[in-house]
Amino acid sequence: MKNILLLGDEAIAQAGLDAGISGMFAYPGTPSTEIMEYIQTSKQAAERNVHRVWSANEKTAMEMALGMSFAGKRAMVAMKHVGLNVAADAFINSALTGVNGGLVVVSADDPSMHSSQNEQDSRFYAKFANIPCFEPSNQQEAYNMIFDAFEISEKYKLPVLFRITTRIAHSRAAVLLRQPMDKKRFPLPQDPVQFVLLPAIARKKYKQLLETYENIKYENRLAKYNQFRDGKNREMGVIACGIAYNYLIENLKDKDENFPILKISTYPILKDIIKDITDRCKSVLVLEDGAPMLEESLRGILDEGRIKVFGRMDGTIPYDGELTPSIVAKALGIETPQAENISPLVKNRPPSFCKGCCHADMFLDLIEAMKPYPNGRVFSDIGCYTLGALPPYNSINSCVDMGAAVTMAIGAAEAGLFPSVCVIGDSTFTHSGITGLLDAVIRKSPVTIVIADNSTTGMTGGQESHATGRLKDICLGMGVEIQHIRELIPLQKNHEENVSIIREEIEFNGVSVIIAARECIQTILKRKKRSTE
Repeated sequence: MKNILLLGDEAIAQAGLDAGISGMFAYPGTPSTEIMEYIQTSKQAAERNVHRVWSANEKTAMEMALGMSFAGKRAMVAMKHVGLNVAADAFINSALTGVNGGLVVVSADDPSMHSSQNEQDSRFYAKFANIPCFEPSNQQEAYNMIFDAFEISEKYKLPVLFRITTRIAHSRAAVLLRQPMDKKRFPLPQDPVQFVLLPAIARKKYKQLLETYENIKYENRLAKYNQFRDGKNREMGVIACGIAYNYLIENLKDKDENFPILKISTYPILKDIIKDITDRCKSVLVLEDGAPMLEESLRGILDEGRIKVFGRMDGTIPYDGELTPSIVAKALGIETPQAENISPLVKNRPPSFCKGCCHADMFLDLIEAMKPYPNGRVFSDIGCYTLGALPPYNSINSCVDMGAAVTMAIGAAEAGLFPSVCVIGDSTFTHSGITGLLDAVIRKSPVTIVIADNSTTGMTGGQESHATGRLKDICLGMGVEIQHIRELIPLQKNHEENVSIIREEIEFNGVSVIIAARECIQTILKRKKRSTE
């Protein structure tokens, strides 16, 4: 056993290895990316032959992990919160099929949208699916919980959701490691139709799932993380969920505060532990980093005349944005040092393309090509190229979800918009754009699809892209006419030629694909650095 300094993501990854996983499945997504990256570079993972290849998207990652579980081995899958939307079909249904080898699904939520298009709380998914959920308050607890999560998964034959937020994922703490376990291996499922969700089977499984979910709250491996501490001052008690408990304790250091505190780190919750605090206090403050899920439940069952509930829903805590120690302090009436005045010389710096970025030159080509078409619009997607929405480019008109650029362009074209152009990255294209391209081909939609190919998953740090070297063949396979699959190199010296190519394809009354291919400047620099070391 030893102490090492780890990010929350790294603590979860190391726990997975020490708990005996055979496979790690993921698609890059901040703030979850470092979980897979840690395992990919781990000597321990290599020695144990742990499967650790990036998946095409979160749905395929979830399904591959479920397949490994079917085969009787422990598997872990990781994604960010919006990635869980992509994986939701398999995730929800896996609660009905159940698992064989232990299966832990890590979802990293991003309150305040530091690198996301929405705020969303993955705990709702666990409740919706009727499966247990862990929400650690610190890195050590995250590490410890993974072992219990796998044990619960195998005992109750259910997947387990493991919910973290950005601050847990990307902050460091010393973590005491355990002795690694041997890889677990279970025989194949005895029930030949366990994973067959025909309606007649699924109805029976749903009844079983509801019964299991009701009973699982009594499981000690789950309940032990929810702890109540009494206090003499019972005017107000505090319920703190996950990392909110860390913020609460941070604010109480060196202070003579003595009120009841209930720490919640796992779900579902026993009613008795809630009553421990609600039966003692005149009011309750609920601290959650995310949506007011627990607060809303309390408001639904408590008599507001007897006990008041404070939190996000009444404005005591801001409804949007991430929870912070200073927000907790304010809610508790604790004075905190005022932030120092910031010099007017310090200005906010919006994100921008890296110097030498291929996307910058691609947008200059596209902007010039679109000048004759003032009514045309450019639909975009999730990636570095989304920065084309900002000055000096101001050249894209949408960024909704992975793959939406292609399908929104199709819908707009069907509504009569001309030209209807979209920009999508190479990794995003293989994540969710291929099916949209097939729709375009079937409809013979007059759309121009620009694939910004930088040969990597750039926005999350340069992970391998499934599209590298395959884009033209994929487009041909989808049925795009070969003469309308155009390849160009976005460099300033090629500007006039590139503009001409884009305009030719805009004028084509059908599906055209332009592959703007040039390697990401950051992966070039990293490769050069490695070659000199």
